[in-house]
Amino acid sequence: MTERTSQIAPTSRTTSGWSVGAAVIAAVVLLPIVAVIWMALHPTQDIWRHLVSTTLPRYLGNSILLMAMVGVVTGVVGTTAAWMVVMYRFPASRWLEWALLFPLAVPAYVGAYALVDFLEYAGPVQTGLRALAGWESARDYAFPEVRSRGGAVIVISAALYPYVYLLARAAFRELSAQSFEVARALGAGHGSRFLRVGLPLARPAIAAGMAVVMMETINDFGVVDYFGVQTLTTGIFTVWLEQGNPGGAAQIACVILMLVLVLVTLEKISRRRSRFYAMTRSERRPTRTRIRGLAGAAATTFCAIPFALGFGLPVSILFGHAANEADRWLDPGLVQAALHSFTTGGAAAALTVGAAVFLVYGVRLSGRGLPRLLMPATMIGYAAPGAVLGIGLLLPLAWFDNRVADLIVSLGAPDPGLLLTGSAAAIVLAYFVRFFAIGQGATDAAMGRVSPSLPMAARALGRTAGGTLGAVYLPLMRGSLATALLLVFVDAVKELPATLLLRPFNYDTLATRVYEQASLERIGDAAPAALLVTAAGVIAVAALARANR
Repeated sequence: MTERTSQIAPTSRTTSGWSVGAAVIAAVVLLPIVAVIWMALHPTQDIWRHLVSTTLPRYLGNSILLMAMVGVVTGVVGTTAAWMVVMYRFPASRWLEWALLFPLAVPAYVGAYALVDFLEYAGPVQTGLRALAGWESARDYAFPEVRSRGGAVIVISAALYPYVYLLARAAFRELSAQSFEVARALGAGHGSRFLRVGLPLARPAIAAGMAVVMMETINDFGVVDYFGVQTLTTGIFTVWLEQGNPGGAAQIACVILMLVLVLVTLEKISRRRSRFYAMTRSERRPTRTRIRGLAGAAATTFCAIPFALGFGLPVSILFGHAANEADRWLDPGLVQAALHSFTTGGAAAALTVGAAVFLVYGVRLSGRGLPRLLMPATMIGYAAPGAVLGIGLLLPLAWFDNRVADLIVSLGAPDPGLLLTGSAAAIVLAYFVRFFAIGQGATDAAMGRVSPSLPMAARALGRTAGGTLGAVYLPLMRGSLATALLLVFVDAVKELPATLLLRPFNYDTLATRVYEQASLERIGDAAPAALLVTAAGVIAVAALARANR
């Protein structure tokens, strides 16, 4: 009996090895956050009082207002659209149920460039209005300012509402049909069933989706920079890159971290007392009610508008520009940017998912308190904006590069230069930290679905801990890991703020190429790169839709 137990249970040496490895991975993920806090508390030039008395209130006010407005818009649009496609059958409802996810494929900054190109003075809308009405200049008519806070709210909401839609749709699909039948028997109409039954039961999922949306809003740089809205994220770039004060930028970054912490706390509080349980073992899903006529047309129109704004319009405009000058696809700069994006994104995806598997397996294998405590903390990277992670990584990596170079030179070897910050390694590490939560979440969920008897049997047959991972877990987790690899890769290709801060000189990715070309008002030149980024997003959304059928 003793011999059999020793074969199943991992040895203390194996357990400590996995525990140490898991702790190292967690420390790497948490390093940027710790570095930002340290830099904020020990700045070389303390400008905190100056920031508080001048620009910080404006940055903070614009950020909070933008987060609140985008949160409300995405909450209303995402929740209402999810309710319609789950509860009703109307023209094109089956198609719209999945089409509403596709704006996730288009980065918000790409949508911003396309919208301005469509609505600006020289764009097709205003040009058509002048031709139709006989106006000769902008002084002859009034047109809303596109590059404004309101424009930023529209663009960011059109890009991010699918987060709320996806979670609300899943929550509505899991509701019991009996609840709605009772409400209908008590005289509740369509609106009352939504407000009094569906909305309260789905509130935790909706709150979680809105929290993700607001965190993504504060992370945005491309849209607010292009539209001239000064937020905390643009403040980081201004204070660091223009004023040369990383300590001040770290202090602004800490304000962002505080906002993220408040959002996460409020989301947890909103769900704390919300507990809903299935009352029977086999609950029926709500049956869809068919609606026709004006009501059906109104439902189709309501669901089609966010899809058109978030996906149809940007992609159509980009295709129009790319088709007019096909030689732009052969630009060596575009080919090089695509190669950089695919190599850094692929390396980050492989590193992230591989480390996530090691961390989750190590925590499960060891069962010790410290690794279990550190594992949830590694999720903070996904909540931290890319600009914050850029600050937290650049200076520690630069310090490491300088120490290594000094050591190599002291040994008589040539100066190797900046090994990490002078190459794409810093970008890969930023992607790894930023999107580690995706790999960890997918791995933890997939590993939890493996029956404990399978690895126990493998250990009883003499398999080591690593052999059990390779022979039992990985084959059963293959689908989940592939999805995680794809999602991390696509998010890395789309990431803009961290890439702008950490890229070496003359190193472009697709995201930075789009940003630079659009900043020069050369939307046509940016179109091929933007379409490549969007194509990668479409593949990821298709995989996400397949997983949520």
